[in-house]
Amino acid sequence: MSDIVILEEDKNDEVNFDINNDSVIDDNKTFIDKLNDYFIKMQSIWIKDKVIFYRLLSTMLNAWMSLVKWIWVLEKQEKNKVFKIMLWGFIKELKEWKTLSDCLDMWPKSFNAAEVWVIKSWEKTWKLNDVLTSLAEQIEKVSSITWKLKSAMIYPAMIMTVVFGVIFIMMTVVVPKLIAIFENKESLPPSTRILIAISDFAKWYWYLIILFIILVFWTISMWKKTPTWKYLYDKTLLRIPVLWWVMEKVILSKFSRVFSWLVSSWVSIVESLKIVADAVWNEVYRQRILLLMEDVKGWMKIWESLEWDKLFPDMMIQMIQVWEQAAKLDKTIIKVADFYDEQVDNTVWAINKLLEPFIIVFLAVVVWFIAIAIMQPIMNMSDSISNS
Repeated sequence: MSDIVILEEDKNDEVNFDINNDSVIDDNKTFIDKLNDYFIKMQSIWIKDKVIFYRLLSTMLNAWMSLVKWIWVLEKQEKNKVFKIMLWGFIKELKEWKTLSDCLDMWPKSFNAAEVWVIKSWEKTWKLNDVLTSLAEQIEKVSSITWKLKSAMIYPAMIMTVVFGVIFIMMTVVVPKLIAIFENKESLPPSTRILIAISDFAKWYWYLIILFIILVFWTISMWKKTPTWKYLYDKTLLRIPVLWWVMEKVILSKFSRVFSWLVSSWVSIVESLKIVADAVWNEVYRQRILLLMEDVKGWMKIWESLEWDKLFPDMMIQMIQVWEQAAKLDKTIIKVADFYDEQVDNTVWAINKLLEPFIIVFLAVVVWFIAIAIMQPIMNMSDSISNS
């Protein structure tokens, strides 16, 4: 059944829905209420809510249930304030003969361009229910692979934060009490004097350390918002040992999976590449994909443009070449995405295992330095007493 037929049923059979009295949006709301609704609209919904939305929508369309009626029912039972307002907006737009893709396009923070284009393409075939379940599965896979990259970065960051927190407490609380036993600090060994200097600075100027850390993070976040600095920042990340290997696999997986959605949904290759360029979130790859788009516009094959490019592995280019000639590009790309998903799983597991020995060694070096700095003058005092 087409969306137009569904909407005609909505117009004739569902006019009696009491959507004005019970909905979350009321035209008689105060200025504060409308301001609150505006800030809610600036937020996005959770991935799990979006996946459930697509799955339930597919089920209802398979059961020939009216689109507006189903969204109305879902809006009544939804607890998430942001999603509730979003669903109510869908109802209003659908009753004004808008399509589902038009409704999703109004919420770019929650529904990206790739999803909108996939749904728009299938709306033209009147087979929207056929793609929604598959779309939900692909979104879960993309979200999973993105989370794996974040976990690969968050876990080491959390461990190092705890490590430096412990060192900071030792320098500001423990070390000063131990150093207090030495009266003549001028005669202390160099390692002890260095430890005392670090301890004094951490104890009396701790606020400067915190301010410096905040300033560094704020500067990086501001630089990332400018195209030039974002390119340099992303390029630097791709050069960090081990991390670049994980990031490359995640980006290639995301590129392959999103590109496969669009091509299999009859979106043109040029338009698909334009959307994918914004989906990979890395400026280096984004610029390269936009260049690939221009090459495709000039009737160049994808594999010809990517050949000898270090950003794309030879295996991937060769697979694209074979299947591009066989006109089965979308099926090949999705297999490439699955391959890189597995590679990311193995790499993240290996990083977490290899990280633990490095942290232990780092802590051992720090403890060894503190122990030497404290014990050396004590041993010197003991030798002096023995000689006297």
